Amino acid sequence: MRRREMRLCNVIFPIWLLWFFPPAWVAILPANFAIDFLALALTLRRLQVENRRKLAGELVWKVWIFGFLADLVGTAALLPSQMAAWGEEFIPVQQAIAYDPLGSGWAFLWVGAAVLLAAVCIYWFDRRLALKNAPLTETQKHTLSLSMAVFTAPYLFFLPMKWFW
Repeated sequence: MRRREMRLCNVIFPIWLLWFFPPAWVAILPANFAIDFLALALTLRRLQVENRRKLAGELVWKVWIFGFLADLVGTAALLPSQMAAWGEEFIPVQQAIAYDPLGSGWAFLWVGAAVLLAAVCIYWFDRRLALKNAPLTETQKHTLSLSMAVFTAPYLFFLPMKWFW
């Protein structure tokens, strides 16, 4: 039993690197904010919204926070793949999910589902909460929420951690 626990800890570490290596947040937070602001500003520009600079400045904080919440939902969808005792035949899939989601079809599907879930949450959080009181039409809110979901989904979940170890 001890051997399995050690293996499981080693598999979990790379996916949740940020929890175990807090200094990474120093780089991740501003980068994520910049990406959210860029996606928001470009979409508002494409929609030809008046006062888009001011509006982007007001909305980016809400969009950024709800984006992190959505990413946490996606991360939570990855947890069962690492925490559950699925059996010996699932070990290669567990390792692929943690280290190389592109190296296994099942791992790619699991991680893809987590990314899709996070994107749906981004859309829903932005549409129903972040943009609720924004001076935009319903069509603009829908388009902006969809744009944020597509361009800011956590695609880095697919990044093979084996490249770094």
